[in-house]
Amino acid sequence: MPQSSPAGSVSSTVGLTKVSVDYFRPKMKGRKIFGTGDEFLEQYGTMWRTGANSGSILKLDGKVTIGDVRLASGEYQILTIPNKDEWTVVFYDGKIGGNMNAFKEENAAISIKVKPTKLSSNTETLTFNISDLNEENTAASLELQWADVSIKVPMTVSFDEEVMAQISANTQVDPQSYVQAANYYLNTGKDLNQALAWMNKYLAVGENGEQFWNVYTKARILAALGEKKEAIATAKASMAMAKVNDGGDFGYTKRNKELISSLQ
Repeated sequence: MPQSSPAGSVSSTVGLTKVSVDYFRPKMKGRKIFGTGDEFLEQYGTMWRTGANSGSILKLDGKVTIGDVRLASGEYQILTIPNKDEWTVVFYDGKIGGNMNAFKEENAAISIKVKPTKLSSNTETLTFNISDLNEENTAASLELQWADVSIKVPMTVSFDEEVMAQISANTQVDPQSYVQAANYYLNTGKDLNQALAWMNKYLAVGENGEQFWNVYTKARILAALGEKKEAIATAKASMAMAKVNDGGDFGYTKRNKELISSLQ
């Protein structure tokens, strides 16, 4: 038979970390959910398993920072203490299901307080979301909605160290990694001279110098270095190669024209 509180899951990659929640989804069924008194299902000030059945599990395959605390990869049960003006959210290292008597303070990896938001309409079924993913892909929110309440737990990730380590390792064995490393340095404003050296090293191998898309990247690096004359000459070379490419220019004629125009 179908469960009255069906299983649900949500996941997203934040930076390099996959963040997911597996949970069971209770429904309102006409009940009052959060408050004080016998008519409310979940009492203010009382720890809640946060979901039905065995509760809700946060899964991380990398590190995230919540508040000021770094949370290691692994699985954590999400426990909450609802209140009218403030919720406490606990990420618990272990699984206790709905047995709150088994809670041990020393297993609370993180405990953070967040402000609830009142929704304009009820969310009938408990819903988790991974929302507010920023443009840099370094921050998001773990959001819970049920009844007329929404809470968001902000989280951030840092992947620069991992990327730098991969660049260091991979450029020693895979020439294509020089392109990836140069692009990363260019896009993050790191050592542009190093980015140019990597790109030159790649373009010098075999027929790589005919790859007009990578020659265009070199022109962008030169432009970022303030080497306008060289950047324009490199962009013109990239554009000439793109125009005669049998498979089409893939938009690089326009890109090079725009780059040249910005430098004149």
